[in-house]
Amino acid sequence: MAEEDDARIRILQSLRGKICEAKSLGPVSGPNRQKDLCTFCTVSLDQEEVFRTKVFDKSTSPFYGEDFYFEIPRPFQCLSFYVYAKSVFQRDLAVGKVSIRKDDLCKYSGKEHWFVLQPVDPNSEVQGKVHLEMRLNEVITENGSVGQHLVVKIIECKELPLISGQNCDPYATVSLVGPARSDQKKTKVKKKTSNPQFDETFFFEVTRSSSYSKKSHFQVEEEDIEKLEIKVDMWNSENLAQDVFLGATRVAVKILRNDHIHKAWYLLQPKGNGSKSKSDDLGSLRLKLNYIEDTVLPPACYTPLCNLLLKSPDVKPISASSAHILGDICRDRYEAVLPMVRLLLHHNRFLPFVSAVAALELENTQEANTIFRGNTLATRCIDDMMKIIGKNYLAVTIKPVIDEENLQVYVQKVFTSITQSSSSCPPLMCDVFKALRHLACKRFPGDPHVQYSAVSSFVFLRFFAVAVLSPHTFQLRSHHPDPEISRTLTLISKTIQTLGSWGSLSKKLSSFKETYMYDFFKSFQEDKCIEKVKKFLDEISSKVSKESSGLEDAVVLKEGEVQKRAQGKKRLGKKNFKKRWLRLTNRDLSYHKQKGKEAVCTICVKNILAVEKLDESAFNRKNMFQVLHSEKPLYVQAGNCVEASEWLDVLGQVCRCNEGRLTTFHPSNYVGGVWQCCKSQSSSAPGCKPCTTTMLANLQLDIDCDREAERIFSLLSLNDTKLQNMEDACATMVVYQGPQREQEEYSKFTIQEPKETFQTLQQLRNIMEELQQQHHIRNDPTAQYGSLDNPIVGKST
Repeated sequence: MAEEDDARIRILQSLRGKICEAKSLGPVSGPNRQKDLCTFCTVSLDQEEVFRTKVFDKSTSPFYGEDFYFEIPRPFQCLSFYVYAKSVFQRDLAVGKVSIRKDDLCKYSGKEHWFVLQPVDPNSEVQGKVHLEMRLNEVITENGSVGQHLVVKIIECKELPLISGQNCDPYATVSLVGPARSDQKKTKVKKKTSNPQFDETFFFEVTRSSSYSKKSHFQVEEEDIEKLEIKVDMWNSENLAQDVFLGATRVAVKILRNDHIHKAWYLLQPKGNGSKSKSDDLGSLRLKLNYIEDTVLPPACYTPLCNLLLKSPDVKPISASSAHILGDICRDRYEAVLPMVRLLLHHNRFLPFVSAVAALELENTQEANTIFRGNTLATRCIDDMMKIIGKNYLAVTIKPVIDEENLQVYVQKVFTSITQSSSSCPPLMCDVFKALRHLACKRFPGDPHVQYSAVSSFVFLRFFAVAVLSPHTFQLRSHHPDPEISRTLTLISKTIQTLGSWGSLSKKLSSFKETYMYDFFKSFQEDKCIEKVKKFLDEISSKVSKESSGLEDAVVLKEGEVQKRAQGKKRLGKKNFKKRWLRLTNRDLSYHKQKGKEAVCTICVKNILAVEKLDESAFNRKNMFQVLHSEKPLYVQAGNCVEASEWLDVLGQVCRCNEGRLTTFHPSNYVGGVWQCCKSQSSSAPGCKPCTTTMLANLQLDIDCDREAERIFSLLSLNDTKLQNMEDACATMVVYQGPQREQEEYSKFTIQEPKETFQTLQQLRNIMEELQQQHHIRNDPTAQYGSLDNPIVGKST
């Protein structure tokens, strides 16, 4: 990290959620009949679509079941969910929407809620903010009387919406309105920009002397300033159609003092007189949302917490370690273990920690056939590790089979693919399985099958079976499968689960309730299949550490549809942009005319010299980035801000260690013999802006340790009462030796050595107090009302 970033505070936002289902969707105008209604749902940040479900056929109560997760790369005001009716011959028709302001997201975080769909009104679909400068001047007229002039300057706008996926052509109207007047003036139209710079000033006469004789728009000679308002409307200029409303704000003239400049940002508001229809007729939408905003302090602030957590594998007993305590107090929150797992993985401390907690769990396991079956700290840690480490393993093992059209034919393919995949199993997973196998054999030396069941309960039950059942959650499929495919996936998943239940391989076939499972399961009872499973489990938990051969399989890191500019074109123009399928593996970046077609162009990852954002002004398009390599730059427009951010992140990581990486770049393009950014006339001129510094990280893990530490601090703070209860339990156990009556709140904790545990709790307490103080000192005070970061919410029009 650069030195100037050492004191930087980062505000990082993320959203995880699920679009569950809709019910009783209301009537839609157009040719669609209710019983034939085919719908889909979209997610938008303000007015920018960032996610879309697949189309659900012929139902007024569709079950979407689509999970989504993305980092939010820019400020936003509102999160919206739209339900659309799919139309073949015309534009998709909006059924209704759910809009939640950013400040209200915390009310719904972590739980499912039913939301009533509201009507989609074009006059309410607004976003952005406008920067105004206003003052009220006293002037002396020709006859010596005193009057007042209002000066309004439209400086600029930010974050105006896209129109049909492209930057708008905005202009503003400025009006002085009152009970008996409406004077309106207009700015020039700014072409193809969502952040127009106007810098236009307008003058209005506010009060006039009784001798004023010129004809006017108002009927009184002296006006009451208390009733006058400045109205600013933003519009998109349409050449052949009616201009599109973008938002508005009103400012009362009475807030202005004579000769005092009032300069502020205002949020654009919808039209107050937008058409309203009965929202209770449109249906409802069930959503589960989890919005997180992390205020990440400089790295040095988290050093004590990280050091304490990373010492956890060495603490005896393991239950007295800070990592175990975190898992203990957050056992009712499944996602709480993830930041700790990621931190341990990054520092190569996961294996000794999970070995220690697994050994503790085995001490309390009485039956070999129940080994690692509960929802414990050990199983949660290994589950999260496999999801992080095993993504590429699933991609090369399961994804090719899931992509087949007729899945029932390929049940045997799944079995073969898994049992022949040991060479692709990540080394860390192999090391964990080896440790689990050793611990299980030590705990149950008389059971010949426990060495296999200890491993199969994870790799089959908690890894492959889950991935097959829900391929979209592991990025193996882009959407939740339809009901017919889901039934087949369930069948395959159940078959895989039988491999995880080692005892079931000797189970009688008649014990299965589902008759259709008979033929599938029968084949797995054959000796040759059992031997294949044992051989696979032996290989992924062998005593010999699996070393990398140095030849990595080509793994797809990201792919999707983009707009690519034709390389080498000297003129600007819409025709120079073409839809292409962009595909990145750990070896190559390529683009194709369509998904599945041969590559039109391939760029070796080792030849990428830089990946950077492109200024909006370069091609009058948002969400553009450039890939700089040995030949002409590759200019790409992503579908939205989230996609652009993800492409920049993954491309930056995959080429971060390339030799000859550039240190500077041009944020604009070279047109007409000159770079538009720095006006240099040489096409080979060095860049005029420093390249983005990419933090070194494992590409597969992509872990931000400071952010994970901040999340751990937040979890500890949220569970402060439980930490105090645990301290009290330790103190009670030390003071009162011998048998004790367990209090309900104490029995929830694992306390083997109360003195050691108490010391760790005291260390955690001190670290938390210091971090709380650092947050208080370093956090910027609330941004001034009216600033860019805290704009004024004006009245709607």
